[in-house]
Amino acid sequence: MGWPFIGETFAYLKHHPSFSLGTYLQTHIHRYGKIFKSNLFGEPTIVSADAGFNRFILQNEGRFFEASYPESVVRIMGEWSMLALTGEGHKEMRSIALNFLSSDILRNRLLPDIEQHALLVINTWKDGLYLSATEETKKFTFYMMVKNILSMEPGKPETEKIRREYTTFMEGVVSMPLEFPGTPYSKALKSRREICNEIGRMMDSRMKEMNRQGDLKGNNNDMLCWCLTESKLSREQILDLLLSMLFAGHETSTVALSLAIFFLAHCPKAFQQLRDEHLQIARKKTERGETKLNWEDYKQMEFTECVVKETLRLGNVVKFLHRKATQDVHYQGYDIPRGWKFLPVLSAVHLDGSIHKDPQEFNPWRWQNKSASAVEFMPYGGGNRLCAGAELAKLELAVFLHHLVLNYRWELAKHDEPTAFPYVEFDKGLPIQVFNISKHTLI
Repeated sequence: MGWPFIGETFAYLKHHPSFSLGTYLQTHIHRYGKIFKSNLFGEPTIVSADAGFNRFILQNEGRFFEASYPESVVRIMGEWSMLALTGEGHKEMRSIALNFLSSDILRNRLLPDIEQHALLVINTWKDGLYLSATEETKKFTFYMMVKNILSMEPGKPETEKIRREYTTFMEGVVSMPLEFPGTPYSKALKSRREICNEIGRMMDSRMKEMNRQGDLKGNNNDMLCWCLTESKLSREQILDLLLSMLFAGHETSTVALSLAIFFLAHCPKAFQQLRDEHLQIARKKTERGETKLNWEDYKQMEFTECVVKETLRLGNVVKFLHRKATQDVHYQGYDIPRGWKFLPVLSAVHLDGSIHKDPQEFNPWRWQNKSASAVEFMPYGGGNRLCAGAELAKLELAVFLHHLVLNYRWELAKHDEPTAFPYVEFDKGLPIQVFNISKHTLI
C-alpha cells in the first residue's frame, strides 16, 4: 500500500511512453496479477488491468459504481462538468452534449466546419517547413471547437485571449495540484476564472439580444445559443458544460492527431496505403465536379478508420478512469468494500498480448474485417459515461488526415515520443519537417 496518504501515487504516475504500461504496472501485474489493491491519490484503490473487470465496472455505472475524480481535478474542471457529475446530473448534461453532437449536426454542420479549419491550418504550411505537430493540431481543434461552441473566429483578439488562457489552463490540468502563487495549478485556476468571465460576458450579450428580439435561434447556431434557448441550465452549469466540452473536443483530438502523425512517420507502408485511399476519394470527387468532403466520402475512409483505431489503441489518449464503489462489490472471488476507489486501466487492455497480437506494434491492418468489441477496445470509456464526443473526434481525425496525406509527407525533425503523466503529451511538441508531395518524389 506504499507510504501513508500518498501511497504509491508517485510511482503510478511516473513518466513512461504512452505505448507501454510503465514500470509500475508491469511489476505489479507480474507480482499480483491483473487485479490488485494499492493506495493511490490518497485513498485505498483497486487497480484493474483486466478486460472483463474493466467492462464490468463501466457497464455498472450507477448500480455499483460512480465517477470519483480527485478534488483537485473537480476544482479545475468545475463541479457541473460532465467529468465530475454523477447520476441524473450527468445524464442531463450528457444528453445536452449528445443533442448538440447528433449525427445530423455532425453530417451537415460540423463536417464542413472541420474541413474548413483543417485547411486553415494546413494551407499555411510550405515545402520544407519545420513545425511543431502538436501546436498545429492544437490550432485546428481549438479554432474548430470555439467556432461551434461560442461562434468565435480565428485571429480575433477575444479568441486569441481565450486561447492563451486555455493553454495556461491545460498546463495546470496536467500538473501537480499545488495551490501556491506561481505554480501551474494556481495559474490554471486563475485562467479558468478568466475564461469563464469572457464566456460570461458573451452570455450577457446574448441575453440582452434575446430580450430585444425575443429569439436567438436565427442568429446563432453555436452551443451557447442552444444552452440559453433550449435548456434550463443555470449560469454556472452552462459555464462548466462549455468549458468541459472545449476540453473534451480540443485536448483529446489534439493528442490523437499528434499520435497518428507520430506513428505514421514510423510506418511508411501505412502512410502509403492511407494516401492511396484518399487519392481515390479525391479523384472520384474531381470526376463528379465536387470539391468539398461529404458524409459519403467519410464513410469510404475504411483504412483511415483502421489507422484511427490503431492510433487510439497503441497511443492511449486516456490511460485510466476514476470510479468508486457505491456498495460492497463481489466479483469472481474478490470482495471489495463500499467506498473504495477503482482505477480501470484502459491502456493495460489495449497493450495486453493475450488480446492483441504484438501489442506494441503499430499495425492498423489488425482492424481490417474485424469489429472492435467493448471488452478489448475502449478508448472513449464505456457504459453510460461513454464519451459524448467520440464520433466528433473520429470525424476530426479522418478529415484532417485526408488533407494532410494528400498534400504532405513528413519526417521527425528531432527524437520525441508520447509520454503519459498521466495525460499524454510530447515533451518537445513533436517537431517535424513537412514536404509538399507535388514537389518531391514520395518515398
